[in-house]
Amino acid sequence: MSEVHLRGFGWRHAGRRAWAVRGLDLTVRHGERVLLLGPSGAGKSTLLAALAGLLPEDSGEAGGTIEIDGLDPRKARDRTGILFQDPQTQLVMARSGDDVAFGLENRGLPRAEIWPRVAESLERVGFPYDISRSTAALSGGEAQRLALAGVIALRPGLLLLDEPTANLDPAGAALIRDAIARAVGPDTTLIIVEHRVAEALPLVDKVVVIEPGGGVRAQGTPAEVFAAYGEDLAEHGVWVPGCRIAARPSRVAPTDELVRAEAVTIPGRLPAVTLTVRAGEVVAVTGRNGAGKSTLALVLGGLLAPVAGRVTGFGDRRPPHRWRARTLTRRIGSVFQNPEHQFVTGRVADELALGPRRLGRPPAEVRRTVDTLLQRLRLEKLAAANPYTLSGGEARRLSVATALATAPRLLVLDEPTFGQDRRTWLELADLIAELRDEGHGIVAVTHDGDFVRTVADRTSVIGGPAGEERP
Repeated sequence: MSEVHLRGFGWRHAGRRAWAVRGLDLTVRHGERVLLLGPSGAGKSTLLAALAGLLPEDSGEAGGTIEIDGLDPRKARDRTGILFQDPQTQLVMARSGDDVAFGLENRGLPRAEIWPRVAESLERVGFPYDISRSTAALSGGEAQRLALAGVIALRPGLLLLDEPTANLDPAGAALIRDAIARAVGPDTTLIIVEHRVAEALPLVDKVVVIEPGGGVRAQGTPAEVFAAYGEDLAEHGVWVPGCRIAARPSRVAPTDELVRAEAVTIPGRLPAVTLTVRAGEVVAVTGRNGAGKSTLALVLGGLLAPVAGRVTGFGDRRPPHRWRARTLTRRIGSVFQNPEHQFVTGRVADELALGPRRLGRPPAEVRRTVDTLLQRLRLEKLAAANPYTLSGGEARRLSVATALATAPRLLVLDEPTFGQDRRTWLELADLIAELRDEGHGIVAVTHDGDFVRTVADRTSVIGGPAGEERP
């Protein structure tokens, strides 16, 4: 069991003017279970990284103090465990049991102690396979449970969870929450960052809200915080349970067919899918983790060739994956599931300018495009920042902006609302609805039920009966 003390703590990433976190005074007592809230960019993930001892001294500037049981977090790593959004960043071995044992072996535990502890940890998280299961064969939810088992096997006094259900479908997310509830014992202090606030509340006994400008805005029991600050927090971007979201119904009727996929298949990655997308509509693609949604997005975006079936679009006899790069960029814009996979420059503004420049747009037009997108996606203050230092929500907005920069007629968005606070979520939903009403076609791969209910005109369920579609 560990205790956390922060006094005026702050951190500024190297090369950034603004502080990611600043002026934090906070105490988390032994055994407390804390839900850490705040608008996108408030520094929640940076704070967890600092507590885990993952911010090297030469990677930025620190202010104030941060201690775990009186120690600098870098000297208290054996007391701390952290679970990230994407389990693939933590799985390192080919077999599931070996992956859980990896950290124990690095700690130098005797072999006789390692494997009983591996078995205990896998049981506590409800892992459904034996220790020989290939990590490459796991679904997203199964991989996250395995990663959690690897963390709790170390028996940390402080457990840090950074959006542990962000990449999961609702069923997978529920399994992870159940696994966390079983895994966190009375001797563990828990700090969790989670945008699915209502679902996370049964796991915690305290809520702490931090401000983007610095400091703690509110703290107390969930009932106390939401009763006293609920409306104000929602207005400032915090997801407050019970706050309704108004639908954004289409103002136009769908027109031209932009792309058609007919029985497209990639064995082992994508079952046969038939789907048509027209201008002036938002099609939500949903389904369980591992069903092939992201693979379908790559196929529709012309970035991956199907093994069977065909894709046609824009009146072109050639499939999108055979179009010239300039043609593809003008017609289709793609946003990947992992934003950092599409960043290629060292500045946010340069990232936005790259596509228009490659299309030969005049410099003045490129500048107007960049300025407009920076303002529209709330990225103005980050124009000179390195894209790889952005928060998860900021990186997602930048990836959406880069797709818009070339003004394509069709947008293929993989989890477009991932990592957003309530305010930026609403702005993204409004932007996508506006683009639809302007005549763009939009495909959105998503686990976000609120997005489907609010913006989607049709839903295609991958892995559903015969490519099930819903209005």
